[in-house]
Amino acid sequence: MDEQLLNTPGLTDFTEPPAPEGESPYVAGAQPGRVVHVVEPDPDWPSLGAAVLERVRRALGAADVHHVGSTAVPGLPAKPVIDVDLLVGDPGDEAAYVPALEAAGFRLTVREPWWQQHRMLRGSDPAVNLHVFATGSPESARHRLFRDWLREHPEDRDRYAAAKRAAAAAATAAGEHVQQYNARKEAVVRDIYARLFASIPQA
Repeated sequence: MDEQLLNTPGLTDFTEPPAPEGESPYVAGAQPGRVVHVVEPDPDWPSLGAAVLERVRRALGAADVHHVGSTAVPGLPAKPVIDVDLLVGDPGDEAAYVPALEAAGFRLTVREPWWQQHRMLRGSDPAVNLHVFATGSPESARHRLFRDWLREHPEDRDRYAAAKRAAAAAATAAGEHVQQYNARKEAVVRDIYARLFASIPQA
């Protein structure tokens, strides 16, 4: 595992503050996705992810950007959406990156300054969730560590795959949105993180 990521402050703190009263994370009428559709692994996902990273780099120049999420793990079923993390010095300075990304075909849909300064833009062709965090963000560090752990531990990859399929089926049957699907698989995600953190050699 990446030692630098393992030393990220706040790595094991999963606290997510709620939106302040009266605030919504969604921008200009955007809403959480309501179609929870997990599909079998697509061998094209890695190349699609690489193309999205290059698209972001062309828009911004040298950018600290990473393909994360289930589409970055070979053999793992996923929603057919490429998840990408972009790390910037100050996510609150939207003028430094949002206009260039919008010109490249992305659209700002989420603004959560109360949670690690998170922003998200969506793209299409392929479908993309482009998450923006501050450099050194513990959430982005967790994303990359989780991705790498699943790549290296097929038993946890398969366990997570089963949890994703079950959560998607239950969420679809209940008419739930993507955040509720995420909540249904959260216990398995946290348990895998616990295994990951327990494997870190103690100084």
